[in-house]
Amino acid sequence: MLRRFLFAAGMAVVVGACSTSKVPAPAAAVDPGRLEAMVKVLASDAFEGRAPGTPGEDKTIAYLIEQFQAIGIQPGGPDGQWTQAVPMMRTFLESPQLAFTYPQGQLQLVQGENIEVSTVRAAEHIHAEEVPLVFVGFGVTAPERDWDDYGDIDLTGKIAVYLVNDPDFAAEPGEPAAGRFGNRRMTYYGRWAYKYEEAARRGALGALVIHETEAAGYDWSVAAAGAGERVALASNATGPAPIALQGWLHEGAATELLAMAGHDLATLRRAARQPDFSAFELDGVQFRVHSDVTVTRFDSRNVLGLLPGSARPDEVLMVSAHWDAYGEGPPDAQGRTVRAGANDDALGTAGVLEIARVLQTGPPLERSVVFALWTAEESGLVGSRAYAVDPVYPLETTVANFTLDILQTAGAAQDVILVGEGQSSLEDDLARAAAAQGRYVTPENLPENGLFYRADHFSLARAGVPVLLLMGIAGGADLVEGGRAAGNQWIADYVGNCYHKPCDAWSPDWDLSGAVQDIELFLRMVEDLGNARRWPEWRPASEFKAVRDNSAAARREDG
Repeated sequence: MLRRFLFAAGMAVVVGACSTSKVPAPAAAVDPGRLEAMVKVLASDAFEGRAPGTPGEDKTIAYLIEQFQAIGIQPGGPDGQWTQAVPMMRTFLESPQLAFTYPQGQLQLVQGENIEVSTVRAAEHIHAEEVPLVFVGFGVTAPERDWDDYGDIDLTGKIAVYLVNDPDFAAEPGEPAAGRFGNRRMTYYGRWAYKYEEAARRGALGALVIHETEAAGYDWSVAAAGAGERVALASNATGPAPIALQGWLHEGAATELLAMAGHDLATLRRAARQPDFSAFELDGVQFRVHSDVTVTRFDSRNVLGLLPGSARPDEVLMVSAHWDAYGEGPPDAQGRTVRAGANDDALGTAGVLEIARVLQTGPPLERSVVFALWTAEESGLVGSRAYAVDPVYPLETTVANFTLDILQTAGAAQDVILVGEGQSSLEDDLARAAAAQGRYVTPENLPENGLFYRADHFSLARAGVPVLLLMGIAGGADLVEGGRAAGNQWIADYVGNCYHKPCDAWSPDWDLSGAVQDIELFLRMVEDLGNARRWPEWRPASEFKAVRDNSAAARREDG
Protein backbone atom coordinates (compact mmCIF):
# COMPACT_ATOMS: atom_id res chain seq x y z
CA MET A 1 0.00 0.00 0.00
CA LEU A 2 2.81 2.37 0.85
CA ARG A 3 4.48 1.92 -2.51
CA ARG A 4 1.25 2.59 -4.36
CA PHE A 5 0.64 5.72 -2.30
CA LEU A 6 4.06 7.11 -3.05
CA PHE A 7 3.70 6.42 -6.75
CA ALA A 8 0.18 7.85 -6.87
CA ALA A 9 1.23 10.97 -5.02
CA GLY A 10 4.18 11.42 -7.34
CA MET A 11 2.01 10.89 -10.40
CA ALA A 12 -0.45 13.54 -9.20
CA VAL A 13 2.37 16.04 -8.97
CA VAL A 14 3.49 15.27 -12.51
CA VAL A 15 -0.02 15.42 -13.97
CA GLY A 16 -0.65 18.71 -12.18
CA ALA A 17 2.47 20.17 -13.72
CA CYS A 18 1.45 18.99 -17.18
CA SER A 19 -2.00 20.56 -16.87
CA THR A 20 -0.46 24.03 -16.86
CA SER A 21 0.60 23.42 -20.51
CA LYS A 22 4.08 24.48 -19.55
CA VAL A 23 6.58 23.54 -22.26
CA PRO A 24 9.23 21.25 -20.73
CA ALA A 25 12.68 22.75 -20.57
CA PRO A 26 15.25 21.10 -22.81
CA ALA A 27 17.22 18.39 -21.07
CA ALA A 28 20.34 19.63 -19.36
CA ALA A 29 23.73 18.08 -19.92
CA VAL A 30 25.91 16.26 -17.43
CA ASP A 31 28.15 18.92 -15.92
CA PRO A 32 31.78 17.88 -15.28
CA GLY A 33 32.18 20.85 -12.96
CA ARG A 34 29.38 19.56 -10.76
CA LEU A 35 30.88 16.07 -10.78
CA GLU A 36 34.23 17.43 -9.70
CA ALA A 37 32.72 19.58 -6.96
CA MET A 38 30.78 16.66 -5.47
CA VAL A 39 33.78 14.33 -5.58
CA LYS A 40 35.96 16.91 -3.84
CA VAL A 41 33.45 17.07 -0.99
CA LEU A 42 32.83 13.32 -0.64
CA ALA A 43 36.53 12.48 -0.89
CA SER A 44 37.68 15.19 1.51
CA ASP A 45 39.39 14.34 4.79
CA ALA A 46 36.34 15.67 6.62
CA PHE A 47 34.38 12.60 5.42
CA GLU A 48 37.01 10.25 6.91
CA GLY A 49 36.90 7.74 4.07
CA ARG A 50 33.10 7.24 4.27
CA ALA A 51 33.23 3.99 6.27
CA PRO A 52 29.83 2.61 7.33
CA GLY A 53 28.97 3.14 10.97
CA THR A 54 31.34 6.06 11.49
CA PRO A 55 30.90 9.85 11.68
CA GLY A 56 31.98 9.78 8.04
CA GLU A 57 28.77 7.92 7.18
CA ASP A 58 26.64 10.52 8.98
CA LYS A 59 28.25 13.32 6.99
CA THR A 60 27.89 11.37 3.75
CA ILE A 61 24.20 10.58 4.25
CA ALA A 62 23.40 14.18 5.15
CA TYR A 63 25.26 15.44 2.08
CA LEU A 64 23.56 13.01 -0.31
CA ILE A 65 20.09 13.86 0.97
CA GLU A 66 20.90 17.55 0.68
CA GLN A 67 21.91 17.04 -2.97
CA PHE A 68 18.72 15.13 -3.80
CA GLN A 69 16.59 17.79 -2.12
CA ALA A 70 18.37 20.58 -3.98
CA ILE A 71 17.53 19.07 -7.37
CA GLY A 72 13.92 18.29 -6.46
CA ILE A 73 14.04 14.50 -6.16
CA GLN A 74 11.53 12.88 -3.77
CA PRO A 75 12.47 10.55 -0.91
CA GLY A 76 12.43 6.98 -2.18
CA GLY A 77 12.91 4.91 0.95
CA PRO A 78 10.41 3.03 3.12
CA ASP A 79 7.61 5.11 4.66
CA GLY A 80 8.54 8.13 2.56
CA GLN A 81 11.98 8.41 4.13
CA TRP A 82 15.28 9.11 2.42
CA THR A 83 17.04 6.07 3.82
CA GLN A 84 16.63 2.33 4.17
CA ALA A 85 18.17 0.93 7.35
CA VAL A 86 20.74 -1.82 6.87
CA PRO A 87 21.41 -3.61 10.18
CA MET A 88 25.12 -4.27 10.29
CA MET A 89 27.86 -5.68 12.41
CA ARG A 90 31.50 -4.66 12.46
CA THR A 91 33.97 -7.25 13.69
CA PHE A 92 37.67 -6.80 14.39
CA LEU A 93 40.18 -9.50 15.30
CA GLU A 94 42.31 -8.20 18.18
CA SER A 95 45.97 -9.16 17.67
CA PRO A 96 45.22 -12.67 16.40
CA GLN A 97 47.74 -15.42 17.06
CA LEU A 98 47.86 -17.58 13.96
CA ALA A 99 50.09 -20.46 12.93
CA PHE A 100 50.40 -23.59 10.84
CA THR A 101 51.86 -26.39 12.93
CA TYR A 102 53.48 -29.69 12.01
CA PRO A 103 55.72 -32.18 13.83
CA GLN A 104 58.92 -30.38 12.89
CA GLY A 105 57.77 -26.97 14.08
CA GLN A 106 55.43 -24.21 13.01
CA LEU A 107 54.98 -21.34 10.59
CA GLN A 108 53.90 -18.19 12.40
CA LEU A 109 51.38 -16.16 10.45
CA VAL A 110 51.29 -12.39 10.73
CA GLN A 111 48.08 -10.50 9.98
CA GLY A 112 48.56 -8.33 6.91
CA GLU A 113 51.94 -9.81 6.01
CA ASN A 114 51.38 -13.42 5.02
CA ILE A 115 47.71 -13.84 5.92
CA GLU A 116 44.60 -11.66 6.15
CA VAL A 117 41.71 -13.10 8.11
CA SER A 118 38.47 -11.77 9.53
CA THR A 119 35.14 -13.05 10.79
CA VAL A 120 31.49 -12.25 10.15
CA ARG A 121 30.29 -14.13 13.20
CA ALA A 122 29.12 -12.30 16.33
CA ALA A 123 31.53 -14.21 18.58
CA GLU A 124 33.65 -12.58 21.26
CA HIS A 125 36.47 -15.08 20.83
CA ILE A 126 37.83 -17.42 18.20
CA HIS A 127 39.99 -20.12 19.76
CA ALA A 128 40.85 -23.34 17.98
CA GLU A 129 43.78 -25.76 18.23
CA GLU A 130 44.87 -28.58 15.95
CA VAL A 131 42.39 -27.75 13.19
CA PRO A 132 42.79 -30.00 10.11
CA LEU A 133 43.40 -28.33 6.77
CA VAL A 134 41.87 -29.53 3.51
CA PHE A 135 43.16 -28.54 0.07
CA VAL A 136 40.03 -28.23 -2.08
CA GLY A 137 41.57 -26.99 -5.31
CA PHE A 138 39.28 -24.38 -6.82
CA GLY A 139 36.43 -25.54 -4.59
CA VAL A 140 33.90 -25.79 -7.41
CA THR A 141 30.80 -27.93 -7.38
CA ALA A 142 29.10 -27.40 -10.74
CA PRO A 143 26.92 -30.30 -11.93
CA GLU A 144 26.03 -28.40 -15.11
CA ARG A 145 29.72 -28.41 -16.03
CA ASP A 146 30.28 -31.96 -14.78
CA TRP A 147 32.73 -30.69 -12.16
CA ASP A 148 33.04 -31.46 -8.44
CA ASP A 149 36.18 -30.70 -6.46
CA TYR A 150 34.88 -31.96 -3.11
CA GLY A 151 34.11 -35.61 -3.69
CA ASP A 152 33.35 -37.31 -0.37
CA ILE A 153 35.47 -35.01 1.80
CA ASP A 154 33.95 -33.87 5.10
CA LEU A 155 34.79 -30.22 5.83
CA THR A 156 33.04 -30.08 9.20
CA GLY A 157 35.19 -28.13 11.65
CA LYS A 158 38.11 -27.86 9.22
CA ILE A 159 39.88 -25.10 7.31
CA ALA A 160 39.37 -25.24 3.53
CA VAL A 161 42.29 -23.98 1.44
CA TYR A 162 41.29 -22.71 -2.02
CA LEU A 163 42.94 -21.67 -5.24
CA VAL A 164 41.61 -18.36 -6.56
CA ASN A 165 39.64 -18.00 -9.80
CA ASP A 166 38.24 -20.86 -11.94
CA PRO A 167 39.72 -24.24 -12.92
CA ASP A 168 40.32 -23.07 -16.49
CA PHE A 169 41.91 -19.70 -15.68
CA ALA A 170 45.43 -20.91 -16.42
CA ALA A 171 44.56 -24.02 -18.43
CA GLU A 172 46.56 -24.66 -21.57
CA PRO A 173 44.79 -25.55 -24.85
CA GLY A 174 44.00 -29.21 -24.84
CA GLU A 175 43.75 -29.53 -21.07
CA PRO A 176 40.41 -31.02 -19.93
CA ALA A 177 39.55 -27.83 -18.03
CA ALA A 178 40.15 -25.48 -20.97
CA GLY A 179 36.98 -23.57 -21.79
CA ARG A 180 34.97 -25.37 -19.13
CA PHE A 181 34.27 -22.16 -17.22
CA GLY A 182 34.64 -19.48 -19.88
CA ASN A 183 38.44 -19.55 -20.30
CA ARG A 184 39.84 -16.27 -18.95
CA ARG A 185 36.39 -14.91 -18.11
CA MET A 186 35.82 -15.51 -14.41
CA THR A 187 32.51 -17.07 -13.41
CA TYR A 188 30.94 -16.78 -9.99
CA TYR A 189 32.69 -20.05 -9.09
CA GLY A 190 35.96 -18.15 -9.20
CA ARG A 191 34.96 -15.48 -6.70
CA TRP A 192 36.12 -15.67 -3.11
CA ALA A 193 32.53 -14.97 -2.01
CA TYR A 194 31.36 -18.20 -3.65
CA LYS A 195 34.18 -20.14 -2.02
CA TYR A 196 33.26 -18.81 1.44
CA GLU A 197 29.59 -19.63 0.82
CA GLU A 198 30.41 -23.18 -0.24
CA ALA A 199 32.66 -23.68 2.79
CA ALA A 200 29.80 -22.54 5.03
CA ARG A 201 27.34 -24.89 3.31
CA ARG A 202 29.72 -27.75 4.05
CA GLY A 203 30.21 -26.90 7.72
CA ALA A 204 33.82 -25.70 7.55
CA LEU A 205 35.32 -23.72 10.40
CA GLY A 206 37.06 -21.41 7.96
CA ALA A 207 38.35 -20.80 4.45
CA LEU A 208 41.63 -19.42 3.14
CA VAL A 209 42.04 -18.40 -0.49
CA ILE A 210 45.59 -18.52 -1.84
CA HIS A 211 46.34 -15.10 -3.28
CA GLU A 212 47.79 -14.74 -6.77
CA THR A 213 47.91 -11.25 -8.22
CA GLU A 214 46.97 -12.14 -11.80
CA ALA A 215 44.25 -14.62 -10.89
CA ALA A 216 42.74 -12.38 -8.21
CA GLY A 217 42.91 -9.21 -10.29
CA TYR A 218 44.73 -7.18 -7.61
CA ASP A 219 47.94 -7.37 -5.62
CA TRP A 220 48.51 -8.53 -2.06
CA SER A 221 48.22 -5.04 -0.57
CA VAL A 222 44.60 -4.90 -1.74
CA ALA A 223 43.79 -8.38 -0.42
CA ALA A 224 45.36 -7.50 2.94
CA ALA A 225 43.71 -4.08 3.25
CA GLY A 226 41.00 -5.31 5.64
CA ALA A 227 43.54 -5.89 8.43
CA GLY A 228 41.16 -8.12 10.38
CA GLU A 229 38.15 -5.83 10.15
CA ARG A 230 34.91 -6.89 8.47
CA VAL A 231 31.49 -5.34 8.07
CA ALA A 232 28.52 -7.57 7.32
CA LEU A 233 24.77 -7.83 7.66
CA ALA A 234 23.88 -8.35 11.31
CA SER A 235 21.78 -11.41 10.49
CA ASN A 236 21.99 -14.14 7.89
CA ALA A 237 18.62 -15.80 8.20
CA THR A 238 18.50 -16.75 4.52
CA GLY A 239 21.38 -19.22 4.53
CA PRO A 240 23.75 -21.34 6.60
CA ALA A 241 25.77 -19.83 9.43
CA PRO A 242 28.87 -18.13 8.03
CA ILE A 243 32.29 -19.64 8.56
CA ALA A 244 34.12 -18.47 11.69
CA LEU A 245 37.25 -17.37 9.84
CA GLN A 246 37.75 -16.24 6.27
CA GLY A 247 40.46 -14.54 4.33
CA TRP A 248 43.50 -14.63 2.10
CA LEU A 249 46.74 -16.59 2.37
CA HIS A 250 49.84 -15.08 0.80
CA GLU A 251 51.24 -17.22 -2.01
CA GLY A 252 54.56 -17.55 -0.21
CA ALA A 253 52.90 -18.80 2.99
CA ALA A 254 50.78 -21.20 0.93
CA THR A 255 53.91 -22.60 -0.68
CA GLU A 256 55.41 -23.24 2.77
CA LEU A 257 52.19 -24.75 4.10
CA LEU A 258 51.90 -27.23 1.25
CA ALA A 259 55.59 -28.09 1.47
CA MET A 260 55.06 -28.98 5.15
CA ALA A 261 52.55 -31.58 3.97
CA GLY A 262 54.85 -32.84 1.21
CA HIS A 263 53.22 -31.07 -1.72
CA ASP A 264 54.24 -28.52 -4.35
CA LEU A 265 51.89 -25.62 -5.06
CA ALA A 266 52.58 -25.52 -8.81
CA THR A 267 51.97 -29.27 -9.08
CA LEU A 268 48.70 -28.99 -7.17
CA ARG A 269 47.55 -26.16 -9.42
CA ARG A 270 47.92 -28.43 -12.42
CA ALA A 271 46.22 -31.32 -10.64
CA ALA A 272 43.29 -29.10 -9.63
CA ARG A 273 42.64 -28.33 -13.31
CA GLN A 274 41.75 -31.97 -13.91
CA PRO A 275 38.07 -32.99 -13.68
CA ASP A 276 39.01 -36.03 -11.60
CA PHE A 277 40.66 -33.90 -8.90
CA SER A 278 39.24 -34.47 -5.44
CA ALA A 279 39.84 -32.51 -2.22
CA PHE A 280 42.14 -34.08 0.35
CA GLU A 281 43.33 -33.42 3.87
CA LEU A 282 46.87 -32.09 4.32
CA ASP A 283 48.48 -34.81 6.41
CA GLY A 284 50.50 -33.75 9.42
CA VAL A 285 49.66 -30.04 9.19
CA GLN A 286 47.19 -28.21 11.41
CA PHE A 287 46.00 -24.67 11.99
CA ARG A 288 45.89 -22.72 15.24
CA VAL A 289 44.04 -19.47 15.96
CA HIS A 290 43.53 -17.47 19.13
CA SER A 291 41.87 -14.07 18.92
CA ASP A 292 39.47 -11.89 20.81
CA VAL A 293 36.87 -10.25 18.62
CA THR A 294 35.43 -6.78 19.02
CA VAL A 295 31.84 -6.78 17.80
CA THR A 296 29.91 -3.57 17.16
CA ARG A 297 26.34 -3.47 15.92
CA PHE A 298 24.87 -0.49 14.13
CA ASP A 299 22.44 0.52 11.43
CA SER A 300 23.98 1.76 8.23
CA ARG A 301 21.86 3.29 5.50
CA ASN A 302 21.10 3.07 1.82
CA VAL A 303 19.98 6.41 0.39
CA LEU A 304 17.05 6.25 -2.05
CA GLY A 305 15.59 8.98 -4.21
CA LEU A 306 12.50 8.73 -6.42
CA LEU A 307 11.44 10.38 -9.66
CA PRO A 308 7.85 9.10 -10.13
CA GLY A 309 6.68 8.01 -13.56
CA SER A 310 3.83 9.85 -15.24
CA ALA A 311 2.05 6.89 -16.87
CA ARG A 312 3.36 3.60 -15.44
CA PRO A 313 4.84 4.55 -12.06
CA ASP A 314 4.87 0.96 -10.78
CA GLU A 315 7.49 0.11 -13.40
CA VAL A 316 10.84 1.15 -11.96
CA LEU A 317 14.25 1.82 -13.44
CA MET A 318 17.13 1.94 -10.97
CA VAL A 319 20.37 3.93 -11.24
CA SER A 320 22.88 3.19 -8.51
CA ALA A 321 26.38 3.51 -7.08
CA HIS A 322 27.90 2.91 -3.65
CA TRP A 323 28.68 5.79 -1.33
CA ASP A 324 31.07 3.97 1.01
CA ALA A 325 34.85 3.76 0.86
CA TYR A 326 37.52 2.23 3.11
CA GLY A 327 37.70 4.68 6.00
CA GLU A 328 41.07 5.30 7.58
CA GLY A 329 44.05 2.98 7.64
CA PRO A 330 47.82 2.91 8.06
CA PRO A 331 49.65 5.93 6.63
CA ASP A 332 51.02 5.63 3.12
CA ALA A 333 54.40 6.95 1.96
CA GLN A 334 53.00 10.48 1.99
CA GLY A 335 51.51 10.08 5.46
CA ARG A 336 47.91 9.92 4.23
CA THR A 337 45.57 7.74 6.29
CA VAL A 338 42.18 8.50 4.71
CA ARG A 339 41.23 6.00 2.00
CA ALA A 340 38.85 8.43 0.39
CA GLY A 341 37.61 6.43 -2.60
CA ALA A 342 37.44 9.45 -4.87
CA ASN A 343 37.00 7.30 -7.95
CA ASP A 344 35.72 4.23 -6.09
CA ASP A 345 33.00 5.35 -5.83
CA ALA A 346 32.55 9.06 -5.08
CA LEU A 347 32.67 9.71 -8.82
CA GLY A 348 30.00 7.09 -9.51
CA THR A 349 27.87 8.54 -6.72
CA ALA A 350 28.22 11.99 -8.25
CA GLY A 351 27.24 10.47 -11.59
CA VAL A 352 23.99 9.12 -10.14
CA LEU A 353 23.21 12.55 -8.69
CA GLU A 354 23.89 14.18 -12.05
CA ILE A 355 21.60 11.73 -13.86
CA ALA A 356 18.91 12.55 -11.29
CA ARG A 357 19.38 16.29 -11.83
CA VAL A 358 19.21 16.06 -15.62
CA LEU A 359 16.13 13.82 -15.57
CA GLN A 360 14.39 16.12 -13.10
CA THR A 361 15.11 19.07 -15.37
CA GLY A 362 13.67 17.39 -18.46
CA PRO A 363 10.20 16.16 -19.38
CA PRO A 364 8.72 13.47 -17.11
CA LEU A 365 9.30 9.84 -17.97
CA GLU A 366 6.42 7.38 -18.13
CA ARG A 367 8.21 4.94 -15.83
CA SER A 368 9.63 5.77 -12.41
CA VAL A 369 13.33 6.07 -11.69
CA VAL A 370 14.85 5.14 -8.34
CA PHE A 371 18.29 6.51 -7.49
CA ALA A 372 20.00 4.12 -5.08
CA LEU A 373 23.21 4.97 -3.25
CA TRP A 374 24.31 1.84 -1.42
CA THR A 375 26.23 1.33 1.77
CA ALA A 376 28.99 -1.23 2.40
CA GLU A 377 29.77 -2.34 -1.14
CA GLU A 378 33.39 -2.64 -0.10
CA SER A 379 32.37 -5.13 2.59
CA GLY A 380 30.84 -7.54 0.09
CA LEU A 381 27.90 -5.76 -1.62
CA VAL A 382 26.11 -5.60 1.73
CA GLY A 383 23.79 -2.63 1.16
CA SER A 384 22.57 -3.76 -2.24
CA ARG A 385 22.16 -7.31 -0.96
CA ALA A 386 20.05 -6.04 1.94
CA TYR A 387 17.86 -4.21 -0.57
CA ALA A 388 17.52 -7.29 -2.78
CA VAL A 389 16.37 -9.31 0.24
CA ASP A 390 13.89 -6.63 1.35
CA PRO A 391 13.19 -4.41 -1.67
CA VAL A 392 11.33 -1.13 -1.35
CA TYR A 393 10.03 -1.53 -4.93
CA PRO A 394 9.03 -4.97 -6.25
CA LEU A 395 11.89 -6.60 -8.11
CA GLU A 396 9.41 -8.24 -10.49
CA THR A 397 8.56 -4.83 -11.92
CA THR A 398 12.02 -3.31 -11.65
CA VAL A 399 12.85 -2.84 -15.32
CA ALA A 400 16.63 -2.74 -15.02
CA ASN A 401 19.50 -1.66 -12.81
CA PHE A 402 22.29 0.60 -14.10
CA THR A 403 25.38 0.72 -11.88
CA LEU A 404 28.28 3.18 -11.96
CA ASP A 405 31.36 1.93 -10.09
CA ILE A 406 34.79 3.40 -10.93
CA LEU A 407 34.88 5.58 -14.04
CA GLN A 408 38.11 6.21 -15.88
CA THR A 409 39.57 9.69 -15.49
CA ALA A 410 41.98 9.70 -18.43
CA GLY A 411 39.81 11.47 -21.00
CA ALA A 412 37.34 10.85 -23.80
CA ALA A 413 37.12 7.37 -25.30
CA GLN A 414 36.13 6.05 -28.69
CA ASP A 415 34.52 2.98 -27.11
CA VAL A 416 32.64 1.83 -24.04
CA ILE A 417 33.69 -1.28 -22.15
CA LEU A 418 31.01 -3.97 -21.73
CA VAL A 419 31.24 -5.96 -18.49
CA GLY A 420 29.78 -9.48 -18.54
CA GLU A 421 29.20 -9.98 -22.25
CA GLY A 422 26.31 -12.24 -23.19
CA GLN A 423 24.06 -11.65 -20.20
CA SER A 424 21.08 -9.56 -21.31
CA SER A 425 19.38 -7.53 -24.03
CA LEU A 426 20.59 -4.38 -22.27
CA GLU A 427 23.77 -4.97 -24.25
CA ASP A 428 21.81 -4.18 -27.43
CA ASP A 429 20.55 -0.96 -25.84
CA LEU A 430 24.13 -0.13 -24.87
CA ALA A 431 25.36 -0.63 -28.43
CA ARG A 432 22.65 1.68 -29.82
CA ALA A 433 23.31 4.38 -27.22
CA ALA A 434 27.06 4.18 -27.79
CA ALA A 435 26.60 4.47 -31.56
CA ALA A 436 24.54 7.61 -31.01
CA GLN A 437 27.60 9.03 -29.23
CA GLY A 438 29.84 7.99 -32.11
CA ARG A 439 31.34 5.20 -30.01
CA TYR A 440 31.49 1.42 -30.24
CA VAL A 441 31.32 -1.37 -27.67
CA THR A 442 34.38 -3.37 -26.60
CA PRO A 443 33.93 -6.47 -24.42
CA GLU A 444 35.98 -6.25 -21.23
CA ASN A 445 39.58 -7.23 -21.93
CA LEU A 446 40.23 -8.25 -18.31
CA PRO A 447 37.42 -10.82 -17.93
CA GLU A 448 39.54 -12.88 -15.55
CA ASN A 449 38.95 -10.25 -12.86
CA GLY A 450 35.30 -11.28 -12.59
CA LEU A 451 34.02 -7.73 -12.29
CA PHE A 452 30.48 -8.76 -13.19
CA TYR A 453 30.34 -10.47 -9.80
CA ARG A 454 32.12 -7.74 -7.84
CA ALA A 455 29.82 -4.71 -7.95
CA ASP A 456 26.40 -3.93 -6.48
CA HIS A 457 24.45 -4.67 -9.65
CA PHE A 458 25.18 -8.35 -8.95
CA SER A 459 22.87 -8.31 -5.92
CA LEU A 460 20.01 -7.29 -8.23
CA ALA A 461 21.07 -9.73 -10.95
CA ARG A 462 20.88 -12.64 -8.52
CA ALA A 463 17.31 -11.58 -7.81
CA GLY A 464 16.50 -11.62 -11.54
CA VAL A 465 16.69 -7.92 -12.42
CA PRO A 466 18.49 -7.24 -15.75
CA VAL A 467 21.61 -5.19 -15.02
CA LEU A 468 24.34 -3.21 -16.68
CA LEU A 469 27.62 -2.10 -15.12
CA LEU A 470 30.07 0.55 -16.24
CA MET A 471 33.44 0.07 -14.54
CA GLY A 472 36.61 1.73 -15.77
CA ILE A 473 38.94 -1.05 -14.64
CA ALA A 474 37.23 -3.70 -16.78
CA GLY A 475 39.61 -3.03 -19.65
CA GLY A 476 41.66 -0.25 -21.14
CA ALA A 477 39.48 2.14 -23.10
CA ASP A 478 40.37 3.21 -26.64
CA LEU A 479 41.14 6.76 -25.60
CA VAL A 480 40.90 9.59 -28.10
CA GLU A 481 44.39 10.59 -27.03
CA GLY A 482 46.70 7.62 -26.79
CA GLY A 483 44.38 4.80 -27.86
CA ARG A 484 44.14 1.45 -26.11
CA ALA A 485 47.71 1.63 -24.84
CA ALA A 486 46.90 4.79 -22.88
CA GLY A 487 43.71 3.19 -21.55
CA ASN A 488 45.62 0.13 -20.37
CA GLN A 489 48.22 2.34 -18.73
CA TRP A 490 45.52 4.20 -16.80
CA ILE A 491 44.27 0.90 -15.37
CA ALA A 492 47.79 -0.25 -14.49
CA ASP A 493 48.47 3.02 -12.68
CA TYR A 494 45.13 3.13 -10.87
CA VAL A 495 44.89 -0.51 -9.80
CA GLY A 496 48.62 -0.77 -9.07
CA ASN A 497 48.89 2.39 -7.00
CA CYS A 498 45.52 3.71 -5.87
CA TYR A 499 42.82 1.04 -5.75
CA HIS A 500 41.50 0.88 -2.14
CA LYS A 501 44.39 3.07 -1.00
CA PRO A 502 44.84 6.72 0.10
CA CYS A 503 46.07 7.45 -3.42
CA ASP A 504 42.45 7.18 -4.63
CA ALA A 505 41.95 10.89 -4.04
CA TRP A 506 40.70 13.71 -6.22
CA SER A 507 43.43 15.08 -8.49
CA PRO A 508 43.59 18.22 -10.63
CA ASP A 509 45.05 15.94 -13.32
CA TRP A 510 41.71 14.18 -13.79
CA ASP A 511 40.14 14.50 -17.23
CA LEU A 512 36.44 13.77 -16.71
CA SER A 513 35.39 13.87 -20.36
CA GLY A 514 35.33 10.06 -20.55
CA ALA A 515 33.40 9.78 -17.30
CA VAL A 516 30.87 12.28 -18.65
CA GLN A 517 30.48 10.14 -21.79
CA ASP A 518 29.64 7.08 -19.70
CA ILE A 519 27.26 8.89 -17.37
CA GLU A 520 25.43 10.38 -20.35
CA LEU A 521 25.30 6.91 -21.90
CA PHE A 522 23.30 5.63 -18.92
CA LEU A 523 21.24 8.80 -18.87
CA ARG A 524 20.09 8.30 -22.47
CA MET A 525 19.41 4.60 -21.89
CA VAL A 526 17.24 5.43 -18.88
CA GLU A 527 15.38 8.07 -20.90
CA ASP A 528 14.76 5.54 -23.66
CA LEU A 529 13.57 2.74 -21.38
CA GLY A 530 11.71 5.23 -19.21
CA ASN A 531 9.30 5.95 -22.06
CA ALA A 532 9.18 2.41 -23.48
CA ARG A 533 6.87 -0.52 -22.83
CA ARG A 534 9.47 -3.22 -23.44
CA TRP A 535 11.23 -5.16 -20.70
CA PRO A 536 14.91 -6.05 -21.01
CA GLU A 537 15.47 -9.80 -21.00
CA TRP A 538 18.23 -12.14 -19.92
CA ARG A 539 19.92 -14.14 -22.66
CA PRO A 540 18.91 -17.83 -22.81
CA ALA A 541 22.32 -18.91 -21.47
CA SER A 542 22.32 -16.51 -18.51
CA GLU A 543 22.25 -18.06 -15.05
CA PHE A 544 19.74 -15.37 -13.99
CA LYS A 545 17.10 -16.01 -16.66
CA ALA A 546 15.17 -18.63 -14.69
CA VAL A 547 14.72 -16.31 -11.70
CA ARG A 548 13.28 -13.58 -13.89
CA ASP A 549 11.07 -15.99 -15.83
CA ASN A 550 9.37 -17.02 -12.59
CA SER A 551 7.86 -13.54 -12.25
CA ALA A 552 6.92 -12.96 -15.91
CA ALA A 553 3.20 -12.63 -15.11
CA ALA A 554 3.88 -9.49 -13.06
CA ARG A 555 5.11 -7.53 -16.08
CA ARG A 556 2.82 -6.03 -18.69
CA GLU A 557 3.84 -6.81 -22.23
CA ASP A 558 4.22 -4.26 -25.01
CA GLY A 559 0.87 -2.81 -25.92
